[in-house]
Amino acid sequence: MSDRNPAHTGCTSAPGPQRVLVVDDDTMNLRFAARLLRELGYSGALASDGHKALRLIDEQPFDLVLLDINMPGMSGQDTLKALRARPGKRLPVLMVSGHGDDDTLRHFSSLGADGLLQKPLAAVQLRQAIARTTGL
Repeated sequence: MSDRNPAHTGCTSAPGPQRVLVVDDDTMNLRFAARLLRELGYSGALASDGHKALRLIDEQPFDLVLLDINMPGMSGQDTLKALRARPGKRLPVLMVSGHGDDDTLRHFSSLGADGLLQKPLAAVQLRQAIARTTGL
Protein backbone atom coordinates (compact mmCIF):
# COMPACT_ATOMS: atom_id res chain seq x y z
CA MET A 1 0.00 0.00 0.00
CA SER A 2 1.30 3.40 -0.90
CA ASP A 3 0.18 6.97 -0.94
CA ARG A 4 1.78 7.78 -4.29
CA ASN A 5 -1.02 7.68 -6.86
CA PRO A 6 -2.68 10.16 -9.25
CA ALA A 7 -4.94 12.71 -7.58
CA HIS A 8 -8.69 12.06 -7.66
CA THR A 9 -11.66 12.58 -5.38
CA GLY A 10 -14.58 10.30 -4.60
CA CYS A 11 -14.74 6.52 -4.86
CA THR A 12 -13.25 4.37 -7.57
CA SER A 13 -15.48 2.93 -10.24
CA ALA A 14 -12.93 1.17 -12.44
CA PRO A 15 -12.46 -2.58 -12.14
CA GLY A 16 -9.47 -3.84 -10.20
CA PRO A 17 -8.48 -3.99 -6.57
CA GLN A 18 -10.70 -2.03 -4.23
CA ARG A 19 -8.86 0.87 -2.59
CA VAL A 20 -8.81 1.04 1.19
CA LEU A 21 -7.35 3.85 3.30
CA VAL A 22 -6.03 2.62 6.65
CA VAL A 23 -5.68 5.26 9.37
CA ASP A 24 -3.81 4.35 12.57
CA ASP A 25 -1.14 6.08 14.64
CA ASP A 26 0.60 2.77 15.42
CA THR A 27 3.13 1.81 12.72
CA MET A 28 2.87 -1.90 13.49
CA ASN A 29 -0.93 -1.78 13.13
CA LEU A 30 -0.57 0.03 9.79
CA ARG A 31 1.90 -2.54 8.48
CA PHE A 32 -0.23 -5.46 9.66
CA ALA A 33 -3.40 -4.03 8.10
CA ALA A 34 -1.58 -3.26 4.84
CA ARG A 35 -0.24 -6.81 4.60
CA LEU A 36 -3.64 -8.31 5.42
CA LEU A 37 -5.41 -6.15 2.83
CA ARG A 38 -2.82 -7.02 0.14
CA GLU A 39 -3.34 -10.73 0.89
CA LEU A 40 -7.08 -10.21 0.44
CA GLY A 41 -6.52 -8.49 -2.92
CA TYR A 42 -7.07 -4.85 -1.92
CA SER A 43 -4.86 -1.86 -2.63
CA GLY A 44 -4.79 1.56 -1.04
CA ALA A 45 -2.84 3.84 1.22
CA LEU A 46 -1.82 4.38 4.82
CA ALA A 47 -2.16 7.46 7.03
CA SER A 48 -0.77 7.90 10.54
CA ASP A 49 -3.33 10.49 11.66
CA GLY A 50 -6.67 12.06 10.81
CA HIS A 51 -5.21 15.14 9.13
CA LYS A 52 -3.15 13.01 6.73
CA ALA A 53 -6.19 10.84 6.06
CA LEU A 54 -8.34 13.81 5.07
CA ARG A 55 -5.56 15.08 2.79
CA LEU A 56 -5.26 11.68 1.08
CA ILE A 57 -9.03 11.48 0.62
CA ASP A 58 -8.89 14.85 -1.16
CA GLU A 59 -6.11 13.60 -3.45
CA GLN A 60 -7.04 9.97 -4.20
CA PRO A 61 -10.09 7.77 -4.72
CA PHE A 62 -10.94 5.24 -2.00
CA ASP A 63 -13.73 2.72 -1.64
CA LEU A 64 -13.46 2.41 2.14
CA VAL A 65 -11.67 3.82 5.19
CA LEU A 66 -10.48 1.71 8.13
CA LEU A 67 -10.22 4.31 10.91
CA ASP A 68 -8.62 3.76 14.32
CA ILE A 69 -10.64 5.32 17.13
CA ASN A 70 -7.84 6.29 19.51
CA MET A 71 -5.23 8.53 17.91
CA PRO A 72 -3.42 11.57 19.29
CA GLY A 73 -4.24 14.94 17.79
CA MET A 74 -7.19 14.36 15.51
CA SER A 75 -8.98 11.30 16.93
CA GLY A 76 -10.89 8.77 14.88
CA GLN A 77 -14.11 10.35 16.13
CA ASP A 78 -13.02 13.82 14.98
CA THR A 79 -11.89 12.42 11.63
CA LEU A 80 -15.23 10.65 11.15
CA LYS A 81 -17.13 13.85 11.98
CA ALA A 82 -15.01 15.80 9.47
CA LEU A 83 -15.67 13.19 6.77
CA ARG A 84 -19.41 13.19 7.39
CA ALA A 85 -19.54 17.00 7.29
CA ARG A 86 -18.15 17.01 3.74
CA PRO A 87 -20.51 17.36 0.80
CA GLY A 88 -20.50 14.84 -2.00
CA LYS A 89 -20.42 11.08 -2.18
CA ARG A 90 -20.45 9.31 1.19
CA LEU A 91 -17.29 7.27 1.76
CA PRO A 92 -17.88 4.10 3.84
CA VAL A 93 -15.96 4.06 7.14
CA LEU A 94 -15.26 1.11 9.42
CA MET A 95 -13.98 2.12 12.85
CA VAL A 96 -11.21 -0.01 14.35
CA SER A 97 -10.64 -0.42 18.09
CA GLY A 98 -9.29 -2.72 20.74
CA HIS A 99 -12.72 -2.42 22.37
CA GLY A 100 -15.51 -3.76 20.19
CA ASP A 101 -18.43 -3.51 22.59
CA ASP A 102 -22.04 -2.67 21.67
CA ASP A 103 -21.92 0.80 23.27
CA THR A 104 -18.91 1.75 21.13
CA LEU A 105 -20.65 0.43 18.01
CA ARG A 106 -23.85 2.37 18.78
CA HIS A 107 -21.91 5.57 19.50
CA PHE A 108 -19.93 5.52 16.27
CA SER A 109 -22.91 4.36 14.22
CA SER A 110 -24.78 7.43 15.46
CA LEU A 111 -21.91 9.56 14.11
CA GLY A 112 -22.09 7.91 10.69
CA ALA A 113 -19.70 4.95 10.93
CA ASP A 114 -20.65 1.90 8.90
CA GLY A 115 -19.33 -0.63 11.38
CA LEU A 116 -16.76 -1.48 14.01
CA LEU A 117 -13.89 -3.96 13.78
CA GLN A 118 -11.98 -5.16 16.80
CA LYS A 119 -8.19 -5.39 16.89
CA PRO A 120 -6.34 -7.48 16.11
CA LEU A 121 -7.82 -7.61 12.63
CA ALA A 122 -8.50 -11.06 11.20
CA ALA A 123 -8.72 -11.84 7.49
CA VAL A 124 -12.15 -13.49 7.52
CA GLN A 125 -13.82 -10.77 9.59
CA LEU A 126 -12.14 -8.02 7.55
CA ARG A 127 -13.22 -9.52 4.23
CA GLN A 128 -16.80 -9.97 5.49
CA ALA A 129 -16.95 -6.41 6.87
CA ILE A 130 -15.66 -4.92 3.62
CA ALA A 131 -18.15 -6.94 1.55
CA ARG A 132 -21.04 -6.04 3.88
CA THR A 133 -20.10 -2.35 3.93
CA THR A 134 -19.24 -1.74 0.29
CA GLY A 135 -21.07 -4.54 -1.48
CA LEU A 136 -17.74 -5.37 -3.15
